[in-house]
Amino acid sequence: MEGVWERIVEWTRNNLSDWTMVKVYLACAVAGGTVLVGQAGLNLFGLGGDTDVDPDVDVDEIEGGDSLNFLSIRALAGFLTFFGLVGWGGTSSGWGATPSLLAASLAGASVMALVAFIMRFFRRMQSSGNVNPRNAIGKTARVYLRVPGARSGKGKVTVRVQGRSMEFGAVTTGSELPSGSDCRIVGITTDDTLEVAALEGGGGES
Repeated sequence: MEGVWERIVEWTRNNLSDWTMVKVYLACAVAGGTVLVGQAGLNLFGLGGDTDVDPDVDVDEIEGGDSLNFLSIRALAGFLTFFGLVGWGGTSSGWGATPSLLAASLAGASVMALVAFIMRFFRRMQSSGNVNPRNAIGKTARVYLRVPGARSGKGKVTVRVQGRSMEFGAVTTGSELPSGSDCRIVGITTDDTLEVAALEGGGGES
């Protein structure tokens, strides 16, 4: 064991003590590629999913139906992977430091944008499906993520539509609706965003 440990220490000293740009690119490629492969493996078992880097960021900034999520795990992993691969390839081909860095940044940003577009597409498909959100008007919904008052932001509600429990973005012109409260669907602002209002008294159709 001592011999193995000594070889590991020697390799680390010889290869990682001097962090050249090539090693930085390779580290980025390995880190991003590992995350992508790991998520692909989890998807095979139905455990995959994507998460936002900062779960405290307001839903309007990150999860809006028409917004592009550049801060998801997949998007960042894609950036790191292609930033590293293109940067390493450019440096190894003798492009020079600046051209390699520019090409790597462009490649990473392009992949990040592509992943964000693809995720938005699937989010729309998943939220819409064959369900007509207009059928939710008049129904009682449960606030899943608080809905800021006076249309100052977007929250989320769950409502049963056409026999399915669906999740929609939600806005309200009234006062803030806290998580866990009930509300009524009074209109539609977009295909994936409903207008809700506080219940004035009692339930309603669900």
